[in-house]
Amino acid sequence: MKIATFNVNSINARIENLCKWLKSDAPDIVLLQEIKSEFNNFPFFELQTCGYNAAILGQKSYNGVAVLSRGKIKVVHENLPSFPDEQARFLEADIILNNHNYRVASVYVPNGNPPYNNAADTSKFDYKLQWMDAFVEHVKSLSQISQPTIIGGDFNVIMSAKDVWDTKPFIGNALFRSEVQNRLKKLAFYGFYDAFRCLSPDDSGYTFWDYTSNSFQADYGMRIDYLWLNAPAVDNLISCIVDKNPRQNDKPSDHTPLIAELAQNV
Repeated sequence: MKIATFNVNSINARIENLCKWLKSDAPDIVLLQEIKSEFNNFPFFELQTCGYNAAILGQKSYNGVAVLSRGKIKVVHENLPSFPDEQARFLEADIILNNHNYRVASVYVPNGNPPYNNAADTSKFDYKLQWMDAFVEHVKSLSQISQPTIIGGDFNVIMSAKDVWDTKPFIGNALFRSEVQNRLKKLAFYGFYDAFRCLSPDDSGYTFWDYTSNSFQADYGMRIDYLWLNAPAVDNLISCIVDKNPRQNDKPSDHTPLIAELAQNV
């Protein structure tokens, strides 16, 4: 079973590239972020032609998360249950695939940096910390689930120096502050494993490259997209790779997919 997380940076702008990737890589489950689409504008038909059901939590022009699956999808939570939010950042679902049950969640953590014209404004960072606190509290409840559980998405957190091409430009940045790193580390305390780091402890694993300054070609990247697996899932982990091919397309997202493969025990 292949599960991927992918920040598409506007699904309608990238639908041709997304469908091309779905047909070539054939993941079974895909967790999408920044779909930037409301329900009525979401390309359900195009995805169905690729063989995928879809559940979404949409928002006009910003944010938005979705779950795609070759199997049946049952939505469990739209947004974090203990955090009322106007922004669409969390979607949790149960999926039945080849007679196996999975719990999945697509996550888009707030960026947290201040507006460009007001560096002293901390409101976005305060919101990020509050959102992450509610998220970690919910992960605590997910730790009680016995079925394989995968939490994936764009976490907007650079966990360490080896997760970014150069730390100096990120000193004080909301993606690289200890407050957010420490919150994300709590997922391990609740029994969730960073799938990529489990198998590739020393590789860069960058999943994001800015559009500017030839960043992709120069590999000025960062690792901010994660797949977190509970014990029943990680026990069946075969591989976890970054697929750079979609980032090389015309009009790509600034992110690229992270894909984990799990064995399905009979």
